[in-house]
Amino acid sequence: MPTEARRWAMLAASLLSAMATTCVVSGVAFLIPELHRSEGMSLTEASTLAAAPTFGLLLSTYAWGIALDRFGERRILLLSLTLTIGAMTLASLANMWDAPTSVLGLALLAGGVTSAATNGAGGRIVVGWFPPEKRGTAMGIRQTAQPLGIGVSALTIPVLSEKFGVGAGLAIPLIVTAIATVVVLVVVADPPRTSSSAATVTSSNPYRGSQFLPRVHGVSILLAVPQGMLWTFVPAWLIVQHNWSPLTAGVLVTVSQVIGAAGRIGAGRWSDVWGSRTKPIRLISMGATASMGLLAFTDWLGSPISAVIMVVASVITVADNGLAFTAIAEFSGPEWSGRALAVQNTGQYLWMAASTPLFGMAIGAFGYPAAFLIAAAAPAAAIGLVPPDEQRKALVTTPT
Repeated sequence: MPTEARRWAMLAASLLSAMATTCVVSGVAFLIPELHRSEGMSLTEASTLAAAPTFGLLLSTYAWGIALDRFGERRILLLSLTLTIGAMTLASLANMWDAPTSVLGLALLAGGVTSAATNGAGGRIVVGWFPPEKRGTAMGIRQTAQPLGIGVSALTIPVLSEKFGVGAGLAIPLIVTAIATVVVLVVVADPPRTSSSAATVTSSNPYRGSQFLPRVHGVSILLAVPQGMLWTFVPAWLIVQHNWSPLTAGVLVTVSQVIGAAGRIGAGRWSDVWGSRTKPIRLISMGATASMGLLAFTDWLGSPISAVIMVVASVITVADNGLAFTAIAEFSGPEWSGRALAVQNTGQYLWMAASTPLFGMAIGAFGYPAAFLIAAAAPAAAIGLVPPDEQRKALVTTPT
């Protein structure tokens, strides 16, 4: 068994890997202002291009999940990250060489396809190496990859793309992915499989005879609505709508994401103390509904406080992700968690990919306050869908 320090090193590697995927999939949204201003794309066209990595992720997430269940975490992580380096190199070069937009779109699509293994792999590493009383906290730390990845992207991509072009902005996901690859190569080891007695229970299909997983998936999709909307359109909202400089907007988004990262850790610790993954999710759903509704109202009034409310909403709307991931991985077991987490990611990213152009059209037609209000309806619907805690007994222990 690894030392405690080795466990935390593997957690750091999992975080970096997922952060690379976030930069690939969500970082492109920070190119929307530059695509809109300097390359003449409409908001709908630019947001559609920004959705290409998400569509790529959707195409491959479940296949990566099957591969994780069969081949383990280390090999699949290294393969995924190495292929992503190639895809993002192509994307950056495509723009620098003035290739057609379709070529850039295909390269971004490929980046989504290749990077899709990291979220499921990281979740499996946390559940496989950390005991139940520490999993919520550990998974909360691992899930900070999303807000931290968005924060890094917000602070760098708009500024680089404004000064040096879109291709320079695309270098950021490439650099983060390269760093993650080296760290994974050095520290990650596959968690042990369950004993033969437990494997009989954990290898059975966890979707049979229980509504727990489908309800968690449904809640997560609904909570991803405001999350994805804010990730994608807040830079344009600040830079284009409110005339903020790219640097100032990037700093504010980065601050909101850093606070959001701390919120995920706090939510994970909260779930460890409560002994429940789902009770905190219900309260987070209520908070997301209230904060998005207030953001819509203050922006409609033209109040400067709307920027502060945006930060609050950004923090609340990302707090549930680690809790859902932990609950799914614990319930599914090592024989099924790759596929179950793939279903989770597919559902969330499917909505984000489909909704990005729709929200772009809604903003163009009705304005940002209406779009914020539409986004607030989804977490409101999630409140009653959150399931009670449910756990399969074979999954409650981890080798120490």
